[in-house]
Amino acid sequence: MKQLILVSHGSFADGLKTSLAMFAGDKIDQVMAVGLKNGADVDDLAVEFSRRLEEDNIDSGTGLIVLADIIGGSPLTTVCNVLEKRGLLDGAVILGGMNLPMALNALVMKDVMSGDEFATTVLSEARNAVQEFRIGVSDDEEDDI
Repeated sequence: MKQLILVSHGSFADGLKTSLAMFAGDKIDQVMAVGLKNGADVDDLAVEFSRRLEEDNIDSGTGLIVLADIIGGSPLTTVCNVLEKRGLLDGAVILGGMNLPMALNALVMKDVMSGDEFATTVLSEARNAVQEFRIGVSDDEEDDI
């Protein structure tokens, strides 16, 4: 079984995990959310994340999928540094620009697909979800204005 790790600035990852529970509550125990809290520094995040890895018994036998709000951001680089120090970074799939469709697809597909196929599918679904919502106006409604 693979573990999904949501990483963000602030409490975005926590909120996303709460939303995921509405759609895939039976898998929510396979999701960890960590964020760089306002006023905290990356050392605080590293300590918290290390503690959480120990509590959840994450070891080299656990496949990891890391979704981050921003690629290259300090929360993600901190999480990657902790994973590297623990020998957990090799084989991890790391994707950025997370949104709810991305996280939901990652959670549902993580034990079905792997590698490039997994990354391509999850990223494609995330991109497809980003679009403008337009409300259509019928001719009859325009006449009433």
